[in-house]
Amino acid sequence: MSDAAIARAAALPCFTNPTEIEPLGGGITNVNLVVRDGDRRYVVRLGDDIPEHGVLRWNELALSRAAHAAGIAPEVVHHEPGVLVLAYLEARTFAEEDVRAPQNLPRIVELVARAHRTLGAHLSGPVLAFWPFQVNQIYATRLKAQGSPHAGRLPALMQAQDALIAATGPVELVIGHNDLLAANILEDGARLWLIDWEYGGFNTPLFDLAGLAGNNGLDEGQERAMLEQYFEAPVEPRWRAYQAMKCASLMRETLWSMVSELHSELDFDYGAYTEENMARLTGSLADFRNV
Repeated sequence: MSDAAIARAAALPCFTNPTEIEPLGGGITNVNLVVRDGDRRYVVRLGDDIPEHGVLRWNELALSRAAHAAGIAPEVVHHEPGVLVLAYLEARTFAEEDVRAPQNLPRIVELVARAHRTLGAHLSGPVLAFWPFQVNQIYATRLKAQGSPHAGRLPALMQAQDALIAATGPVELVIGHNDLLAANILEDGARLWLIDWEYGGFNTPLFDLAGLAGNNGLDEGQERAMLEQYFEAPVEPRWRAYQAMKCASLMRETLWSMVSELHSELDFDYGAYTEENMARLTGSLADFRNV
């Protein structure tokens, strides 16, 4: 954590007497700090627009406010260019095994469904769309142009994507979170919260469900139960499209990490993260081809 980050957080006009400025672990896109001001604590997210990832902070702000109004995310206390200040939640961050736990997964699915079905009513302006196939194509184009060491993998990935697009077919649009890593789910002892809306926007609900499964290692039985709960309908009519979107989600996470290897200055092992996600993607593509 740099002195500049501490100084910037301490100087924010929303604080009266900021003390105990500490790093908040887990972020792989922004610098996150916890600041105590009087008897309250706040999360300060420091991060400018990230064009290579399609992250625009006005969009994150709009969705963070809507998610709070819907009772899903913490309050936005202050914002200015490059800064978002949120109320601190006395809550624990989930790990992948927490997502998979049978007592938690149905609650998470209910939270995601509530987000999809309620956030739109709390928006007061436009927000972005997040179409994973377009995102993946843009990433691949950028990686090739910038001489990524992974460039040799791209033709096969884009060929696989053509099959995924065909299998997905027409989609319903909802306001999606689009980054359902375990670290973005919090539990305060009574309820769950969904944080970090920087990739949020219009998408098919299958993308969030597939991301939840692919990022957290759900088995097929859990996936089928998740889909049945969310849609309140038999799984089979959606199963192949869901498998395609699961591959698209893992491809996006893999390509995201490849791009971050080239651009990010954060202290994180993006190379290892790329290989972890590539292994998951390879397995999911094999499953998709066998559906």
